[in-house]
Amino acid sequence: MRPAKYLQLVFPIFNAKRTKEIFAVNPTIAPVREEATEVKFYVFEYNASSFKEYELATIAECVALKHDNNEHISWINIDGLRKDEIEKVCKHFGIHPLLMEDILSIGQRPKIDEIDNRLFILLNMLYFNDKTSAVETEQISIALGENFVITFQEDANRDVFNSLRERLRYPSSKIRQSHADYLCYSLIDMIVDHYYVVLEQLGEKIELLEEEIIRVGNTRSLVKINMLRKELIVLKRNVSPVRDLVNVLMRSQSNLLEERTTKYFKDVYDHIVQANDLVENYRDMMTSLQDLYLNKVNLRMNEVMKVMAVVTCLMAPATVIGGIFGMNFDVIPLLHQHRGFYIAVGLMFIIPTWMLWVFKKRGWF
Repeated sequence: MRPAKYLQLVFPIFNAKRTKEIFAVNPTIAPVREEATEVKFYVFEYNASSFKEYELATIAECVALKHDNNEHISWINIDGLRKDEIEKVCKHFGIHPLLMEDILSIGQRPKIDEIDNRLFILLNMLYFNDKTSAVETEQISIALGENFVITFQEDANRDVFNSLRERLRYPSSKIRQSHADYLCYSLIDMIVDHYYVVLEQLGEKIELLEEEIIRVGNTRSLVKINMLRKELIVLKRNVSPVRDLVNVLMRSQSNLLEERTTKYFKDVYDHIVQANDLVENYRDMMTSLQDLYLNKVNLRMNEVMKVMAVVTCLMAPATVIGGIFGMNFDVIPLLHQHRGFYIAVGLMFIIPTWMLWVFKKRGWF
């Protein structure tokens, strides 16, 4: 039986497969993405005075809508990825094939590219699964054009943009008064802000684990430490590159980004720097928790050894006295005395009692 399977039997919370999922990322291998069983198309067309919202069933209906005029901004949100449909969308909106490959990729590092007057941003949305205590990632690709934004999501059942959709429905909202680049900023800002939700949930797990180690501190606690350290690796891998991504947006000279919009990315940059610092703090805390666990194990071992040493010392007088009176000599003091046995037993109790008093007085226990 493999060690991982053995650990799963002893500690049901141990999951060696998670390690393989985290580290088995090889960009040189062609990705094999499963086709989504469900694809949803949502289109939001708006300007300062009008707003339209569509939920379309096919890609043909989405492409048939006019997205090439300057009278309104279009946000096309595609939930679920299928290669044929992604190719049609990219071809219709002039998205370069290299960017299309990134959209269909798996396990990509957050990045930003600009090809053929199309700004492409790839990053991951993060979710925390309470049942498995794991950080789950969902790759999202954002394509920005002159008057449209297209978002490609892997999961058709969850995202973090509901509050943004509500803001679009209000005519007085700032996003309705701005161009497509501000919508792009809003999408990135909401993804980064949701990182704090995941960090907060993971922080609660770390606090509970710290209390458990102080109270109990068994081997199961060590398994939980290793599990949370793996999830922090996932966080670090997805959060840290976003700082460079936002930094590029702040300094970008792209015609698709207005100068007044690039100033807003400074706020996103501050948030992602703080999120990155929190991840580092959590990693340091996990190292401290591991040291705390090892120190507690050593302390417990020292306590056990101290008790055993005291017991051994207390038994030594009885052993010595019993050994002396058990020697095969003809002449042994008190051997034939009527009270000799009681005197020997009394010494066996009196001497250890005196030793206990000395140990206590010296503060040895």
